[in-house]
Amino acid sequence: MSITIHIHYTWENGSAKRFAEEMAARGIVEKVRAEAGNEMYAYYLSMDDPETVLLVDKWRDQAALDFHHRTTMMKDIADLREKHKLTMRVERFKEENDE
Repeated sequence: MSITIHIHYTWENGSAKRFAEEMAARGIVEKVRAEAGNEMYAYYLSMDDPETVLLVDKWRDQAALDFHHRTTMMKDIADLREKHKLTMRVERFKEENDE
């Protein structure tokens, strides 16, 4: 079972895009991708809303996602969200495998 999280980051004056760029520049994106159980971690720019960036975050299972949420990296991510004054809208999807 995979779990996919969509996080829509939004604010004004390109702040969401700068947040994603800073996440990459600080190496946080690569650290998340290297975590056990991470299957995808990618930011996408909206063609319809230039003030919104979508994060697609996919995990092998709930245990891997729970571990990620307990890492010290989460404080760094939260600090960056606050710095860029972002609002978030979160969607969660479970994928059941026929194994």
